[in-house]
Amino acid sequence: MPYNGDPELVEPMPGAAAALDLIRAHGIPVGVISNQSGVGRGLITREQVDAVNARVAELLGPFDVWEICPHVAADGCSCRKPEPGMLRSAARRLGLDPGQMVFVGDIGADMGAARAAGCRGILVPTAITLREEVAAAGTVAADLTGAVRLALGLADSDSAPEPARATTAAGGER
Repeated sequence: MPYNGDPELVEPMPGAAAALDLIRAHGIPVGVISNQSGVGRGLITREQVDAVNARVAELLGPFDVWEICPHVAADGCSCRKPEPGMLRSAARRLGLDPGQMVFVGDIGADMGAARAAGCRGILVPTAITLREEVAAAGTVAADLTGAVRLALGLADSDSAPEPARATTAAGGER
């Protein structure tokens, strides 16, 4: 839900818990990298973002790192995706080289940030993903568990099915 400031409205993506359980079972740290321009637009506060993130952690388990960009695109910051700042910061905080990281996202800006940071990107299309973003993505998974399986080398990227949910409709935080 775009610009959500209410923790009670948090609903995890289908399969998110199972995907996170799988990656955590392999001892791999997980994090969240999120543009939150609603803060910069005055639609939500940073405290509301933090409360929503706490609810996400309550529902899905702990995350090793959170990186939030509160800026609007016009601010020209280095953290707002598709810029690589948040991914590079997460890598530093985790003691990793960005090349050791995999970034799973649902829009082209996510894949742009992964490329710019030197991470492997895996696109999981949703209703807001544009067809051209799917076409431009190097690796596409049908769902979050599929993305984790690809990241872990448990599935072949050529066997990832073409996502049926990708549309040309735009929405949400882009």
